[in-house]
Amino acid sequence: MDNNNSAQPRITGAFSTKIVREIGTGSTKRKVVQSFLYYAEENDEGEIALRPLNENNVPSGQEQIISKEELLESFSPELELYTSTVYPAMKELNRTLAKADRQRNEGNSFTAEMEYGKALNIDEDNIRANFGIGLCYLERSDDEKALDIFHRLVKLDAAFEKEHKHLFNDFGISLRKSKMFDEAVMFYTRAIGLTDGDENLYFNTARCLYESGKKKEALEYAEKCLALNPDSKPAKKLVNHLTRKG
Repeated sequence: MDNNNSAQPRITGAFSTKIVREIGTGSTKRKVVQSFLYYAEENDEGEIALRPLNENNVPSGQEQIISKEELLESFSPELELYTSTVYPAMKELNRTLAKADRQRNEGNSFTAEMEYGKALNIDEDNIRANFGIGLCYLERSDDEKALDIFHRLVKLDAAFEKEHKHLFNDFGISLRKSKMFDEAVMFYTRAIGLTDGDENLYFNTARCLYESGKKKEALEYAEKCLALNPDSKPAKKLVNHLTRKG
């Protein structure tokens, strides 16, 4: 397990757990032992964030939170697996994502798309890779593929966590610029439902509604933005414009 330099090193590494199940009935009844592998990482609150390892030995899928006591009681550390397989696989995935992000930021959309594709072959639910390839599709106006990514992302709670905030903002803005207003509004309102009062989400929703011609709903969201931040100049401007228009 990895340690940092603090007085209380945090738990990070691969762990396994076994579940015993009985199958069959009567004379055919027997016990089956199933083993499951997870990546565990201690968070700032001292809890353990647990994610299953996929077939490529990288953490993937929904995160669950357990106590440190539960981890130590019900799970066994897999130090050799972590150091020889899981950590190198995670490092390679992050390297691929970094290259993809760099290529996209430099305007090399096709190369970025290829790299995001490689990352998704390792972890199909990777949030960063899904956002990245979705942005590439929107950039080249491939609306059909962008919609596929949209429907995948909107179902993933993790897509709207704070660490991905700049990505879902970029994605929502790109949906709006591509005139995919209904999808952009659905995306932003999903984010609103999963985040603590973010004024920008309300304003971005208002802007999408305004541009799609839904001015009454746009006014409602602009006013909600102002309720969170009365000094928001873009929201004030939109509210004034809409109220002048009656």
